[in-house]
Amino acid sequence: MFAGVFLNSKQVKEIRQMIEEQWGASISEDYLFLEKNGKLHITTREIERVDIERLRINSIGVYFGELANGELRLSIEGAQLVGETATKNILQLTQEDLIPWMNGEDLKRDFGELKGFVLIKHGEDFIGCGKVKGNQLLNFIPKVRRLKVSS
Repeated sequence: MFAGVFLNSKQVKEIRQMIEEQWGASISEDYLFLEKNGKLHITTREIERVDIERLRINSIGVYFGELANGELRLSIEGAQLVGETATKNILQLTQEDLIPWMNGEDLKRDFGELKGFVLIKHGEDFIGCGKVKGNQLLNFIPKVRRLKVSS
C-alpha cells in the first residue's frame, strides 16, 4: 500500500504560490502533488483512474522537491519542470563553474541580486536548484547523482 498522501487544494495552492513568487513560474493544472516522508512528488491526473488501494506501490510520480522552513527546494526534475516557465531567480553557470557544481561543490562569488533558492541553468538546460546565501551557492545534488569528473 502506498504510504503517501495526495495534497489537498489548499496545500497545492500554497505550493503553486511559492513557485510563482520565487521563480515567476507556473505548473500545469494537469499535475497532482503527493507527500511521502516529507518529500513532494508530482504525477499526472491519470493516477486518479487507478485504484491504488488495491496495489502494492512504493512511490508514485517524480520526486519534485521538499518543503522546509516555509521554503521549497526543488529536485533536479522539479527544477526542469519549473524552469520551463521560470522568469526570475535563474543562475546561468559558466563552463568553468559547471564541473565543480556537478561534482557537488558549493560555489563562492558575488551572485548580485539573487537570494534564496535559485534555478541552476547551463546553456538551455536546467540542471538543478541551489540556495544563494551571501556570496555562496549551496549545492544540493545528492551524492549518488554527482559526477566524478576532474576539471
